[in-house]
Amino acid sequence: MTQDQQPKTHIHVGVGGWTYEPWRETFYPSDLPKARELEYASRKLSSIEINGTYYSLQKAATFAKWRDETPEDFVFSLKATRYATNRRVLAEAGDSISRFVDSGIEELGRKLGPVVWEFAPTKKFDASDFEAFLALLPAKAGSRPLRHVMDVRHESFRGPQYLALARKYRVATVFTDSDDYPSFADITGDLLYARLMRTQSHLETGYEPQALDAIAHCAHAWCRGEEPQDLPRVEPAREPQAPRDVFIYFISGAKERAPGAAQALIRRLGEIG
Repeated sequence: MTQDQQPKTHIHVGVGGWTYEPWRETFYPSDLPKARELEYASRKLSSIEINGTYYSLQKAATFAKWRDETPEDFVFSLKATRYATNRRVLAEAGDSISRFVDSGIEELGRKLGPVVWEFAPTKKFDASDFEAFLALLPAKAGSRPLRHVMDVRHESFRGPQYLALARKYRVATVFTDSDDYPSFADITGDLLYARLMRTQSHLETGYEPQALDAIAHCAHAWCRGEEPQDLPRVEPAREPQAPRDVFIYFISGAKERAPGAAQALIRRLGEIG
């Protein structure tokens, strides 16, 4: 494949969910009806991570409604059901995985982005059981291809055995910029998924300007297929790979500042180019 034939890649930036009462003070116009929050947020951000799907299954009609309320180039990521990941034996998650995938997520159409499987901070890495779980993940929801992302939160995942397993099954791993969870930027799939958790309440943009500049430079490097050198990782950075999609979400921390941080990063991405 020549450079001109390479599939187009994108950097998607957003927040988790779109309903959060403090955002009525820091993000949404005071006169905006709550029923139009998604419509508004999707025109200020380029992606949203849907959290509600982690707690309960949604209906196909709900996914279709979200699809229709958002711009053509908008993308959702979905947190997969907790009933698949919050269990002692992951190899027994097949029914829960199927119920989630078959719940109608394909109604998002081309706005269906990565599916994130979040594991409890107490869940330790067990190679055989984790591989059994990865083998259960389907390649499609209906006719829509699926891209899976692992959000692993126990220190035992910070090792070459996990990285090799994730790469074998071509699943991405969340880079979580946090003091509370393991933070490593090793690339394991064909996309980069970052959850940034250090927003500060006294800053309208959540992060200091120089920090946002650094995130923007990382995002462009990831998108080009490179690996930024100054991030924590388990193994040395690899040689540049094919260009990849990048998903960056401002999550947790001073959550009221997450939309401001996302909008500030979007502006910088355009300025830095």
